[in-house]
Amino acid sequence: MKRFYKDVTTTDEGGILLDGRPVKTPARAPLLLPNAAMAEAVAAEWRAQGDEIDPRSMSVTGLANAALDRVSANPAEFAAGLAQYGETELLCYRAEDPPELVARQAQRWDALLDWARTRYDVEFTLVTGIMHKPQPLSTVLRLGDAVAAANPFQLAALSPIVTISGSLVIGLALLEEAILPNDAFDAAHLDELWQVEQWGEDDLALETREIRRRDFLAACRFLELAEAG
Repeated sequence: MKRFYKDVTTTDEGGILLDGRPVKTPARAPLLLPNAAMAEAVAAEWRAQGDEIDPRSMSVTGLANAALDRVSANPAEFAAGLAQYGETELLCYRAEDPPELVARQAQRWDALLDWARTRYDVEFTLVTGIMHKPQPLSTVLRLGDAVAAANPFQLAALSPIVTISGSLVIGLALLEEAILPNDAFDAAHLDELWQVEQWGEDDLALETREIRRRDFLAACRFLELAEAG
């Protein structure tokens, strides 16, 4: 789409105006952001566009659209879908060998599980290998309650975070500001990064991982904006 506007401003209600006309979501709902920080971030993306509008460079706008069009209609159902990741929590599936990888998983992942145990009063079943073992029902329910307490904008951010990482615990740790975004991404990709150390980097795998990192960090930024005053 060609750029069709010159001026971008925000309203007191959290809206975005292009040459005085309000921006709407793809579903034609008013694009109203929950706070001034997010509204300004969205406005900055619109201002930064060149002669053509590139949606790929507008991650905050895209996640805001998702929050309003996809999540707000039924936040409980959306949260329940994310909560299912607690049943197959990445951090609970451990390697059998080599010992160096086993030790690294324990060092990085045990700390996150210990945080979740303390924060939510839950326990986890650790699994060696890839065979599925269910997590305690009380754990699944309590983690699900924590997700359900998030607002639609937080849920929109958690969706790519949890799906990219495969870890509900990592998503909740980011929500609670218990881990930094880059550390969270590296923890989720611990096995892959360990393989790189052993055998070297594959160019295609690196490109794919960096795309995931970009999307993951964009969602982390949106999560921070969703909590801004």
